Amino acid sequence: NRCCTAHCPISFGQEEYLCKNAFTSKPCPLYSPQAADLVIELSQTHKAKPDLTNLVFGTVFSDHMLTIEWTSNGGWQKPHIKPFGNLSFHPACSAMHYAVQLFEGMKAYRDTDDKVRLFRPMLNMNRMAKSAERACLPAFDRAELVECIRRLVQVDREWVPQSDSASLYIRPTFLGTEPSLGVKKPSRALLYVILSPVGSYFSTGAKSVSLWADSKYIRAWRGGTGDCKMGGNYGASIYAQYEAVDYGCQQVLWLYGDDHQITEVGTMNMFLFWNNENGEEELATPPLDGIILPGITRQSILELTRKWGEFKVCERYLTMADLRCALEENRVKEMFGSGTACVVSPVGRILYQGENLHIPCQEGFPQLASRLMKELTDIQVRSHPTGHRHQFNVYSTLVQRNVIPPVCGQ
Repeated sequence: NRCCTAHCPISFGQEEYLCKNAFTSKPCPLYSPQAADLVIELSQTHKAKPDLTNLVFGTVFSDHMLTIEWTSNGGWQKPHIKPFGNLSFHPACSAMHYAVQLFEGMKAYRDTDDKVRLFRPMLNMNRMAKSAERACLPAFDRAELVECIRRLVQVDREWVPQSDSASLYIRPTFLGTEPSLGVKKPSRALLYVILSPVGSYFSTGAKSVSLWADSKYIRAWRGGTGDCKMGGNYGASIYAQYEAVDYGCQQVLWLYGDDHQITEVGTMNMFLFWNNENGEEELATPPLDGIILPGITRQSILELTRKWGEFKVCERYLTMADLRCALEENRVKEMFGSGTACVVSPVGRILYQGENLHIPCQEGFPQLASRLMKELTDIQVRSHPTGHRHQFNVYSTLVQRNVIPPVCGQ
């Protein structure tokens, strides 16, 4: 490993950060793994591509995967792209017992010129690095990991759907593989990436979703891990999700505190488009105060709408009392969730304290949500989008078609 210098900048587009160990003499773990050391073993067999019309989210996987191992003594090992297959772990693996685990969700899109693009991958890497630090997992070079992922998508580029409504979902996963029952920082870890062609996240497709709002269950709390993308946050939410279904709703509207602050919609960030208490047309979303996941789509929506300059855009606290009052006064225009899997998903109904609160939804997909979906889709899959691609920090990273990586074993 190379050692850090006083500045140690690692940049991707205009997004840059400085190494935390910049003034130490210790080898910097950010410089490994290295994409230049990538070992590629191609699969001898190829799976049939799925029918995109009946594709269930996250059930079909591509031919290859990326794996990178780490040990406290040896550091990061060479990255490997190899045929998709099962993993083997020690029965005392710390990820299995103590949830020393995290993941990311990102996508690759095929544009109208048949080029494949990754959507804002460095934002995912920044969030993944934050989650890794919270989980006591080793640091990694974010730009190098993006390049390894780019090469994996390059190998499996035929799995990227040619469709506006489908994409290749990319799931980086990071596990502590410490082979002991001690509750401690792991001495071994595995970072791997799998790919899955996906269509619509919800079975309702482009229709609005219904929510169950109840303070009985809490998704996250201050000082916890709600702002990190850790598996435990999601596993603990499944029970509440099924209770929501029992009440005739599709997702949970997560509330926090005695005043029932609105936080997230299922696994999505939440937006409310309304006329606020001062009569201003406003797009509002809860602030990043430690209990909200900093979504990449959330950030993109905030940046897009602020560029438009057509209405007030703010990060502020919202309560169920605020929403109920605004509905009674006909001040609510739209409400929707946002996320990598669904992009934008309008909300049509909220069950709260035994009352159905109906959210305005013109023909299932309201005006602002529809516009945002189109703008984001244009950025992701259009060769010449009717948006602001060049006004943002490198929204998309091109996966070059003609650059063939070195392949071992050929």
